[in-house]
Amino acid sequence: MEDKIPQSTIDSIAKYISDRNSKSYSIPVVGTESNIETPQIFEILPFDKIDEGPRKFYAIDGSVNTCSFYNGVSVGLYRAGYVCFQSGKQVRMNNLDDPLILGKSYVPKNILVTNTEHIEAVYDELLSLEPVKNFIDFLGGKPENIFPFDREQLCRSFSNILAFCQEVLEWSLIYEVANRPEICAGDFILVDGDLRCLQIKQDAIVKLGKFVNGKKIIMVAITKNSPIKMELSYTLRQIDDYLQDKLKPTYPFSEKDPKRQKLCCWFEVPGAILMNAYGSSSGAMFIKKATTGGRGVGLFFAARLDYVEKLQNYDWVIADLNLFDAIPGIENKATDKDVEKLKFIFQELTRLTQEHYILGYPFPLVEAHNFVTLNSSFKEEIINRVKHSMYSTQRMDNVDIENMFLDIHSRF
Repeated sequence: MEDKIPQSTIDSIAKYISDRNSKSYSIPVVGTESNIETPQIFEILPFDKIDEGPRKFYAIDGSVNTCSFYNGVSVGLYRAGYVCFQSGKQVRMNNLDDPLILGKSYVPKNILVTNTEHIEAVYDELLSLEPVKNFIDFLGGKPENIFPFDREQLCRSFSNILAFCQEVLEWSLIYEVANRPEICAGDFILVDGDLRCLQIKQDAIVKLGKFVNGKKIIMVAITKNSPIKMELSYTLRQIDDYLQDKLKPTYPFSEKDPKRQKLCCWFEVPGAILMNAYGSSSGAMFIKKATTGGRGVGLFFAARLDYVEKLQNYDWVIADLNLFDAIPGIENKATDKDVEKLKFIFQELTRLTQEHYILGYPFPLVEAHNFVTLNSSFKEEIINRVKHSMYSTQRMDNVDIENMFLDIHSRF
C-alpha cells in the first residue's frame, strides 16, 4: 500500500529534530556563580535526610476528558485537585472518611452537552465553584477584568470551554492552597507546567504570585515536556558528560557512599533559547522578565535534580519559578536575582526527586497527576452510571440507551 504521508515529509521532520538536537548555544559546562545562566552545581541532599524537617509540599494538577456520540450527545469532564506531603508522608486535605483518598479535588456536575446552552451552563458552574469564586473575589470580582476572552467566545465549542475550566480551576487552587490554615512560611506549592496562562490576564497572575510570595510560600511549576529541552539537548548532554565523567571523580562529596554521590545542576534559561523554543511571535512574551508585557509570573530554569544513568536529558526538568522569589525587586524594575534563595529552592526540590519510580521529578506532582487524571476507565464509569440511572430511574429501554451512547467510529 502506498504511504499516505510522503517520505520527504518524514525526512524533513527527522532533519528538523536532528538540527535542534545538535544546536549549541555556547553555554559553558563550567559555570560561574556570578552568572546564573551558566551551570550552578551542587551535591544532592543526602537520601537519609530527605524526609527531615517540617516543610510541606503541595502539588496541584488537573485533567480533562471528552467523548462524543453519533446522536450529538457529548460527555465532557474536567477536574483539578491537590495533594500534600510532609516528612515523606501524605497529609489528608479533605474531610472524607476514605482511608485512601487523602487529596482534595473538584468535579463539575454539568457534564452532558447537546447544545450551546449546555456549554454556557458549564461556564456558569465554573464561576460558582468555591475555589474559583474565592479566586475571582480576590482578583476583584469581575470576570471581564480577569479573563481575556468573554463568555460568548469561550462557549463556541465544548473543547474550548473544558480547557478553559480546567486551567482556571488549577490557578484557583493555588489561591486555595495558599490560604489553607495549616500552610506555613517556607512551604512549597508545586504546579504541573509553567507559571504562564492564556486564559487569565497577566496582571491577575502577577497579583497571585505576589500574594503567595508575601506569605513566604514558594511557588514552582515543573515540567519534563517543554520545547526548551529540545533547544537545550546538546547543552544538557555536554553538562551531563562533564558532571559524570570529569567533575564527579574529583568532587569533594560529603556523602561517602559512591552509589549515593550525585551532582545536581540548575541554570537560568537564556532569552535566545526561549525565543527559538517558542518562536518569534510569542517568544518575546516568554523572555520578558517583568510583571507586565509577558504571559505570567515565572522565570525559566533548567534543572537536573537527580541522575538517571544513560538516559541523558530524561532527568532534566524545566522549572518556572515565581518572579517574586527569583527577583525580589521586580516591581521596582530591579534585575538582581536572589541567588541564595534559588540555591535553597533547588536543593529543597531534591527531597522530592529521589523516588525510584520517577527519578529526577518531584514525586508529589506524580501523585497529584494520578489523583486527578480522567482516564478512559473514569469516562467509562461515568457513562455506565448514566446508563444505569436511565434504566433504573427513567425506565428507558435498554436498546434505546445503548444506541444513545453508541460510538459510531468504533464500528468502522
